[in-house]
Amino acid sequence: MEKAISILLAEDDVNLGQLLQTYLRSKGFDVTLAQNGKIAFERFNQNQFNFCILDVMMPEMDGFTLAREIREIDHRIPILFLTAKSLKEDKLEGFTIGADDYLTKPFTMEELLARIHAILRRVDSGEENQNTEFVIGSIKYEPETRLLHLKKETKKLTTKENQLLSLLVKKQNEILDRQAALRAIWGDDNYFNGRSMDVYIAKLRKALREDETVEIMNVHGKGFKLIVKD
Repeated sequence: MEKAISILLAEDDVNLGQLLQTYLRSKGFDVTLAQNGKIAFERFNQNQFNFCILDVMMPEMDGFTLAREIREIDHRIPILFLTAKSLKEDKLEGFTIGADDYLTKPFTMEELLARIHAILRRVDSGEENQNTEFVIGSIKYEPETRLLHLKKETKKLTTKENQLLSLLVKKQNEILDRQAALRAIWGDDNYFNGRSMDVYIAKLRKALREDETVEIMNVHGKGFKLIVKD
């Protein structure tokens, strides 16, 4: 049985949010509803999603700010903005951040569904984002079960090791921003959390050391980069 596409829905209007959640679930999607941007970002970091629907005007953290935070972690996940405005400036800002589409309220459920399907076809995320295992050099990694399959053993990663490696893998051969990773995993980019993350990076380096083509490199002043050499 094919796994349902998982959607993060951030909408502060309680009635509209529940209505959208119920409708999309009836169409076969797995929908997580968050009633402000801050909660939505927490949900994003706790679970794996294939698609984001973000209301622009929300308390705690607006949709544009939320999208920027999400893009620091995953630059591929499709984002559809919902807005009560049709201002050209707002749409330009949304597309600059990396929106895949924009839907102005009020809209019909059928239109929303059509936009979702169109985006999924365009970015081919149905296959790309449902990966439950990755290959890092010669090492197989399963983020959902937190398993790292090494030559001599299968290592069960801690929650934070798994979250950190998952971010590195998604940004493979690209820079993972240090502050973005700290906010995503620890919720705060303060000095003490930074020291804690350095410890976890050292543990991941040790685990991946058996494959000489794999390296977690420090990028001074920016973050880390998971490099897999050809």
